[in-house]
Amino acid sequence: MAVEKIGICGAGKMGSGIAVTAALAGYPVILEDISDDSLEKAMLHIRDQLDKMSVKGKVAKADADTAFNLISCTSRYEGYEDVDFVIEVVAENLDIKNSVFKKLDEICKGSVVLTSSTSTYSITSIAAATKRPESVCGMHFFLPPSKLIEITKGYYTSPASMAVCREVAERMGKLCVDVKKDSPGFIANRIYTPLFIEAFKAHEEGLASIEDIDKAMTTTYLPIGPFALADIIGLDVILSGLEYYEKEIGQQWKAPRSLKELVKAGRLGKKTGKGWYDYT
Repeated sequence: MAVEKIGICGAGKMGSGIAVTAALAGYPVILEDISDDSLEKAMLHIRDQLDKMSVKGKVAKADADTAFNLISCTSRYEGYEDVDFVIEVVAENLDIKNSVFKKLDEICKGSVVLTSSTSTYSITSIAAATKRPESVCGMHFFLPPSKLIEITKGYYTSPASMAVCREVAERMGKLCVDVKKDSPGFIANRIYTPLFIEAFKAHEEGLASIEDIDKAMTTTYLPIGPFALADIIGLDVILSGLEYYEKEIGQQWKAPRSLKELVKAGRLGKKTGKGWYDYT
């Protein structure tokens, strides 16, 4: 199936970033969000992103303008009956995602491929909200932005849907890895999340400051420290993921007390101006 038009559900930082990437690859994009205010902010952010890329010489000014004009917005799924491919990027909450996929199942044509950018939840569970689980797969983009995409399958996902997902990702210039089993956290989060847990526990135990733990890890092994990365991802997102992993995989994924306290205090990371670090 040739993908000619893409729908993106969720106009936050990730959704608007994916819209830019898709439009630069030549895809017309319909960016959807329940909030008109979020859509307005997203379009301003998209324009700013493209202008900065043009100034830095990453894209020609004409190409940036063309990409911007390929992106339209809707708060009521207008035009979604014509899209060939959908990328869901709403809040990392299974109930919210299932609600979105139920709506997409009602609106979209039979040949559409529906994907979720979840970093946590089972694709099988998300696909269960539809009557077409064979057409649902995962397309996990990363934050901070990365060249990598994890392509994930649910129990019923067809090879054809996976192939379309890979084709779209590669046209966007992404490097794909296939997740062969529908397991919580997939590859990257499954392997990296225990590092979050140990870093948070080490700080709780008084082993070192958050600054020194980040410094130790960035000087030796990582491009960004675990506390700084956690603040970018969102501490509420990490806590929700850990609670899901604990339920699905076991007690070793239990969230550290300090993480729960920060979330309870509303210190969710960069998006609130305070997390492990203060940004205000």
